[in-house]
Amino acid sequence: MPVTISIKEDGHDIDRIYKLTISFQEGAGALHSFGVIPDCDCQLIFWVINGGQGQSMTDKIFIGGGGDDYGEPQEMSFKYANRHGLIAGATGTGKTVTLQILAESFSQAGVPVILADVKGDLSGLAKPGTDSHKLHDAFTSRADKIGFADYHYHSCPVTFWDLFGAQGHPVRTTVAEMGPLLLAQLLELSDAQEGILNIAFRLADEQALPLLDLKDLQALLVWIGENRGELSLRYGNVSPASVGAIQRRLLVLENQGDADLFGEPALALEDLMRQDDAGRGMINILASDKLMAAPKLYATFLLWLLSELFEELPEVGDPDKPRLVFFFDEAHLLFDDAPKALVDKVEQVARLIRSKGVGIYFITQNPGDVPEDILGQLGNRIQHALRAFTARDRKNLKLAAETYRENPRFETEDAIREVGVGEAVTSMLQKKGVPGIVERTLIRPPSSQLGPLTKAERAEVLRTSDMAGKYDKAVDRQSAYEILLARTTKAAEEAEAAEIKAEEAPEPMAREFNAARRFSGSRIPRSSSRRHRPKDSFVSAMSEAVIKELKGTTGRRLVRGILGGLFKGR
Repeated sequence: MPVTISIKEDGHDIDRIYKLTISFQEGAGALHSFGVIPDCDCQLIFWVINGGQGQSMTDKIFIGGGGDDYGEPQEMSFKYANRHGLIAGATGTGKTVTLQILAESFSQAGVPVILADVKGDLSGLAKPGTDSHKLHDAFTSRADKIGFADYHYHSCPVTFWDLFGAQGHPVRTTVAEMGPLLLAQLLELSDAQEGILNIAFRLADEQALPLLDLKDLQALLVWIGENRGELSLRYGNVSPASVGAIQRRLLVLENQGDADLFGEPALALEDLMRQDDAGRGMINILASDKLMAAPKLYATFLLWLLSELFEELPEVGDPDKPRLVFFFDEAHLLFDDAPKALVDKVEQVARLIRSKGVGIYFITQNPGDVPEDILGQLGNRIQHALRAFTARDRKNLKLAAETYRENPRFETEDAIREVGVGEAVTSMLQKKGVPGIVERTLIRPPSSQLGPLTKAERAEVLRTSDMAGKYDKAVDRQSAYEILLARTTKAAEEAEAAEIKAEEAPEPMAREFNAARRFSGSRIPRSSSRRHRPKDSFVSAMSEAVIKELKGTTGRRLVRGILGGLFKGR
């Protein structure tokens, strides 16, 4: 097929016109090929829809091959990709690769992706795979086996984020945006302490005190402690012990370095929903290897992000493809020891965010790690191998198998136990949202690099990112801390000025009164708090000795003698 290509660079025509003859191959209902332009360091990817026959690659995600010989394509429809999903399996069974190929497919379709990189492996999405990779032959042979004719190496647009600012652009939010519920979960507060935290947020709203970073909240809690008498009449008991407990929790959070999460500039959600110049969805990778040491912080941040998306995105109904896909890795961390109120909130968001065009995918080792009410909302499922070494493992395996639509060719429970690395038991939503029949699937190989980037490669991606410089430097504008400090300073200055004015009163009686009503170190000796005792005289010393003796053994004997003499004659 002859193609004439005119190339522009920075808006200017290049003097060379390329005429290429490109042969297209038919695969998965679409015509697709790619070629390299001679004497030009660039690669072109061509997509031609197959005349309306069959479905194009923009309609479905190719997951892998199923059936007896793995030749039947197993696909996920973009139309139902916002019905959420689950990727489960034991350690080392291929969950990360499955997540990687899903992220690639969503990105190529123009859908932005948010995912957490727990081990650092997913950074390879920013670099194409190579023929020199040790698994190149295995990947190509697998692609041939499952009929993946369009398999080729390519990179994806990637933006790196990091709550600690070390391996990506800093991620911040404000204390006010986090809210009392999630903040109480992060600090592991009791009900009484959470009540005081709610009082703090209410006062911040009523008195126009912006809560941006931790020192704003700490300053407000100090003010609440100082005015607890008045506040208790309005909001209920405000215990100094509870205020102190919250302050200690905040101090621990600060000492652990987690306070960097709170501040400005706060993360704008539209920066997570970008596309590159070619229309590919941006893959936002949150560095989470260090974050795993603080599971509460990890879970709280991801739940906050999900809540913000739910609150800000408009309703779109059932779009042809999702507006955003969210991957929760290590999903059990979201629900471990979580209060019912928090689990209910996640369930509510999972139920309703579908209509806003957002798909949520939980990645965990065992489906039982996800609460049952939330598990029931996950329509697209990729189940890697589960090992049944213990009685509890066998129970979990049986429960996992019962959630799939049965396939008469095999027992689902046996299949989940027996699938190898790179294999999975899959079930995707079909037409009208009906769960598909469970199938043993050989997962397609990734097109991007398998494994992490080097530090130099990551640094280069950060340097060339369009987010470079926007979030790197923290901003500390006027907020609750500065406002309360200004109030305190002003009150102190006014009190001092009033005292000076009172000291300078012209009337002598007024000066004496003002001097008498307040402490003055120059007029009253430091020992004035102690009782003044005159020196003991001889008479007073003897009197005290006699009284002491009478109070002791001698006095008791004297009393017994007197009383005995009185009652002896009776």
